[in-house]
Amino acid sequence: MTDPKGPAGPIRSEMSSDADMLEIIQMFVDEMPERVAALEDAWRVHDTEALTRVAHQLKGASPGYGYSSVGDAAAILERSLKSADQDLSSVQAQFDHLIDLCSRVVV
Repeated sequence: MTDPKGPAGPIRSEMSSDADMLEIIQMFVDEMPERVAALEDAWRVHDTEALTRVAHQLKGASPGYGYSSVGDAAAILERSLKSADQDLSSVQAQFDHLIDLCSRVVV
């Protein structure tokens, strides 16, 4: 999902000004490619259980590191997956949006 005002830029942690949080925020950001890969792998094989699990983890963890938009998108995907009845095409937009946000997180 692109921003109508222009290309989407990096998503910075809402806590990036807290020097005490920088190290753990960096760890969260460093682990994000693995989470994106897990989401993409689960999507590829239509594993709704794994998709729901990773979305749930992101929903819970992201706000604690200052990425509330990622947490919100993960919550929407998780909720949509629970009602999708194995039809992933109905949640494609939510999945794409979450992947986009996750791939743009920076400290």
